[in-house]
Amino acid sequence: MTKSDLSDRYRGYIACLNKQDWPNLGRFVHDEVTHNGRKLGLSGYLEMLVRDFDEIPDLYFDIQLLVADPPYVASRLSFDCAPRGTFLGLDVSGKRISFAENVFYEFQRGKIGQVWSIIDKTAIEAQL
Repeated sequence: MTKSDLSDRYRGYIACLNKQDWPNLGRFVHDEVTHNGRKLGLSGYLEMLVRDFDEIPDLYFDIQLLVADPPYVASRLSFDCAPRGTFLGLDVSGKRISFAENVFYEFQRGKIGQVWSIIDKTAIEAQL
């Protein structure tokens, strides 16, 4: 894949997440995907995303920065949302918070095979 193809593919993945188009998630995510070193597989990854949207009803992935260097994508995602209850061990209880996630992806055969993600928890703590 070219850099442009990979960027377009990633943008399609983010659109899939934002639409919660779960039947098409397998078009973008590998059956054996790992997240932060944990092998989740497609079903486990889907469960994680469904749980995220359940806990954060207004969740929206906003790409702020995108760098593609096949087979890798680096992205900074921005969020402005109101999680229910606790989030990352913090009692948010519906308060609106803004934060960023820095995430790296490795694509394997055109699909996301590895994900490494870090959420800016310090930014959230400062808002609480």
